[in-house]
Amino acid sequence: MRRALLPMVLAVALLGGCSTPEPAPAPPPAGGAAALPGPIPADLALRPAPSTAPAAPAFTGALTDGSSFAVADVWAQRPVVLTFFTSWCTTCADSQAALSELARSYRDRVVFVGVAGADQADEVQDYLRAHRVEYPVVLDDQQTIWRSYAVREPPAVVLVAKGGALLRGWPGGLDAPALDQRLRELVLAGQP
Repeated sequence: MRRALLPMVLAVALLGGCSTPEPAPAPPPAGGAAALPGPIPADLALRPAPSTAPAAPAFTGALTDGSSFAVADVWAQRPVVLTFFTSWCTTCADSQAALSELARSYRDRVVFVGVAGADQADEVQDYLRAHRVEYPVVLDDQQTIWRSYAVREPPAVVLVAKGGALLRGWPGGLDAPALDQRLRELVLAGQP
């Protein structure tokens, strides 16, 4: 009797008695709404923008996860650094790790926003994950945002003051130490 039950017990164990673990949920897309800034730090003090500074072009677009994003909502409360890049730009890739680290050090005080132009969404995701980009990224397939900022090729960096005043742009990008110096001049208190 025992020998007859043994094959059935084994069959039950192999076929239905053991459940396979559920696969882990996929992480949210890098650069999506989960990367939006948190609350404004209470100790944040900023140097006012010069009254002669022109207004930065406001834009709306879709983040990498499809969420709607309006840059004016962000710069209404704190400065913004726009980074224009593509996944295939080697210069962008060479400087991205330092920019990502700088963005983490200013988290919630100054918001970094990537603008990926003329790129494929899956290649942008690979780039963001490889370079640990933890800030929101707008997909600009038609390069409409790029044109509004006169960006012709990547990389480019633009600094916008709280309130939307265009402070400075750097075609060809700007290295992290130089950008850090600019941000330290702008952020008076609550330094990282």
